[in-house]
Formats: sequence, C-alpha cells, structure tokens
Amino acid sequence: MAEARKYASARGLTFREVLEISLRRTVEQEPAAKKPFRLRKTTFRGKGQLIHDWETIRALIYEGRGG
Repeated sequence: MAEARKYASARGLTFREVLEISLRRTVEQEPAAKKPFRLRKTTFRGKGQLIHDWETIRALIYEGRGG
C-alpha cells in the first residue's frame, strides 16, 4: 500500500486512480475463461467393496492407531 501511494504521488495521481488503473489492467490481461474441471470416469477391475459393514470398515481404518 505504501509503495502504491508513493507511485501515485510521483506521477501526480490519486491512490484511487492507481488502484483503478491496476485493476483494469489485471482484468484486461486475464486469460479467457477455462473449461470447468471435469473428473474423468474411471473404473477398476474387481468385485468392488467386499466389506459391507461400516463398523468393520471403521475398525480396519483405525486399527493400530489407538481408536
């Protein structure tokens, strides 16, 4: 902020003018909007989840971790 104020003062501009100019330049230089991120569909061979009991799954996750 202090540097921006010095920059403005040295060029006979107000701080607000420097901010407006800087924001305008930033927005103008912004690249065109990119395509939104899309997660690829991925499948795995196998039989899927073999354990269908959440208590067992939780116990396996925390096994050896004091849980």
